[in-house]
Amino acid sequence: MFQNLGAGAYKPGLETTRRLAEAFGSPEKKLRTIHIGGTNGKGSTTSTIAAILQSAGYRTGLFTSPHLVDFRERIRVDGVMIPEEYVCEFVDRYLADPILTALHPTFFELTTVMALRYFADCGVDAAVIEVGLGGRLDSTNIITPELTVVTNISLDHTKLLGDTPEKIAAEKAGIFKPGVPAVVGAATGGVRRVFAEAASEAGAPLTFACDTPKYSRAESDGKGNIIYYGTRRGDIRSELDGDCQRENANTVLTALESLADIFPAIDNAAVARGFAEVCSLTGLYGRWSRVHHTLGDFELYTDTGHNAGGWEYLGPTLGRMAEELQAKGRKLTMVVGFVDDKDINAIMERMPRQARYIFTRPSVQRGRSASSTAETAEAHGLHGTVVEEGVTEALRLAASETQTGDAVFVGGSTFIVADLIPALEKSAVK
Repeated sequence: MFQNLGAGAYKPGLETTRRLAEAFGSPEKKLRTIHIGGTNGKGSTTSTIAAILQSAGYRTGLFTSPHLVDFRERIRVDGVMIPEEYVCEFVDRYLADPILTALHPTFFELTTVMALRYFADCGVDAAVIEVGLGGRLDSTNIITPELTVVTNISLDHTKLLGDTPEKIAAEKAGIFKPGVPAVVGAATGGVRRVFAEAASEAGAPLTFACDTPKYSRAESDGKGNIIYYGTRRGDIRSELDGDCQRENANTVLTALESLADIFPAIDNAAVARGFAEVCSLTGLYGRWSRVHHTLGDFELYTDTGHNAGGWEYLGPTLGRMAEELQAKGRKLTMVVGFVDDKDINAIMERMPRQARYIFTRPSVQRGRSASSTAETAEAHGLHGTVVEEGVTEALRLAASETQTGDAVFVGGSTFIVADLIPALEKSAVK
């Protein structure tokens, strides 16, 4: 699994996935799909589009990665996870066929085909498919979608996708298909040129969402929601908060202009409900979430932002929070940890200086040690406590040192957020 091993688990190319899919009846040829890639925001964008389709009455498949706690989070129909029995039967069928096992598919190749087969078996009207890594050589790229979306580009997985934004953009643009409309959320300079050239070569009609704002203004309502005013669909309340969601919302609203022709039941009510109830409809978790807890009288927040691009939005949000708390005589505690293939120097530059820090380690194999993270943080003027035991102990320490009105943030890696969920369930920290 890439989740555990990182680059060592990545096997680029589509041949294995195609052969595996063919053995399972070529389900990708029986589905109407929407394909969504990008560096940041693709999870929120994928889930919001799925929620809108679902709200319009379409039976909707949703394929995302990684999972946080349960593998089945990756594959859902109308928000409901794939049954355990289906997963077991699919794997048993694979293991019983020596021709298939001889292909030695990766975890993600097998999971992709499982998702496509399940969606076909469920007779979904639409399947919203999130790219796993990159695009051109990602297993999901065996589909021919109704629409492709690339949210944005920043430096991430540079050893696999390239060490410049332009090289990464070329990989992401590999999901463009002849005659299939494409939407790019945000792109400037050389990245924009790469997308324009790739779309032209593929024969894909291209729209840059950033060229035309789809709302007149956006304001937080102070309750964890953003209101988008002046859209063609009316004023829309989104369940997703955080600075990055303004860009994601514009991308979704742009994509809907193409999707409404393909799925005509999408009306204003479906769009409003999809935005307003995206988390409950799809199971999305960890996108600038205020977390309910029983640890004390303080606010607890989390976000799966895990690279420099994500922290361009997350850093200022946390910085403002820290300043506001400090002005009230309160504090923000940051419980952070990372995996070992991230450029955490770039992330540290974006972290709030007014916060106190607890450095910990995610529970996956490639988790960076808390002491290593603390050492890097020190070089950037960030000082704190080292808790190698993981999120449970780090959260226990944070809770013990908070006062009424304080706030705690848990993040830095998707896997830190994954560790937070069972940590909140353990009686040791309740």
